[in-house]
Amino acid sequence: MNQEKIKGIIEAMLFSAGRPVKIEELILNLEINKEEIEKIIKEMQKDYEKEERGIELIKIENSYQLCTKKEYYENIYPIIDNRSKPKLSNAALETLSIIAYNPRVTRPEIEAIRGVSADASMYKLLEYNLIEEAGKSDLPGKPMTYKTTQEFLKMFGYTSLKDLPELPRYKLDSNKQIVIDELVEEQIEKNIEAPEPEREDVNKE
Repeated sequence: MNQEKIKGIIEAMLFSAGRPVKIEELILNLEINKEEIEKIIKEMQKDYEKEERGIELIKIENSYQLCTKKEYYENIYPIIDNRSKPKLSNAALETLSIIAYNPRVTRPEIEAIRGVSADASMYKLLEYNLIEEAGKSDLPGKPMTYKTTQEFLKMFGYTSLKDLPELPRYKLDSNKQIVIDELVEEQIEKNIEAPEPEREDVNKE
């Protein structure tokens, strides 16, 4: 099978799936080795980088997915969703940042870092599939732990959590907690938005 044919098959599979497709699935379907598939996908990614292309091929952990390019968001959004443009609150961004940098963190631990209740923020992050349950912890009472999802990686443009910006070192507040204001401001500048949580208590947050 020639390389152009393989590109066409991969493109068809990713387009039809409409979800991240694991490389193991591609190997099983195409019956070629991982190295060859990765080489072909890199060539496809270069093809999609051309200005006249409206889609891109992204890697999310050990999977690949076809997505529309971010710069065309304003053109696409009115067609696929007539809701008001979403926006993440600062409280939700703070909570999301804590979970991203601390996989398998518990709600009490999140609230200890933030100093306020995280109920409203976590409710909305779960609703938008940016975080998910990661199993029970070994702490007394076995509280549920949380981690970010592939949807989080896709929304923020990361291949894996290893791509997260490095946290500022030795920046602690009076309670010996990490200061995350700079991280929150950075994400706001990127204009990453999602709807305000309906349960958000402004006075508390």
